[in-house]
Amino acid sequence: MSNPISGIFSGSPTLDKATLEKSKRKVLDRPFDGQSDPAKAAQAKVAATRGDELLLSPIAKQAMSEPAFDRNKVEAIKQAIQDGSYPVNARRIAESFAAMEKLIG
Repeated sequence: MSNPISGIFSGSPTLDKATLEKSKRKVLDRPFDGQSDPAKAAQAKVAATRGDELLLSPIAKQAMSEPAFDRNKVEAIKQAIQDGSYPVNARRIAESFAAMEKLIG
């Protein structure tokens, strides 16, 4: 439908049912994974159902098995704090707070 003032088309285009059905079939008949070969598409579908596999290197396995922190060091620090012998560097703490304040606002 055109605009009565300017004569320019202002409505949304419409498709007839035949064109719409043809578009739907085209999309639905497309091979899986956008592949043009149906045999490759079938192989890809089978591969997708098998699941993923992750292989870790020996170093990664070792890193995963070890704790991310030194438990003995943590216990030593806890004990030093309880005894009151843990060294506190007030300047370093203040600098850390100042840096956080700058980040916040």
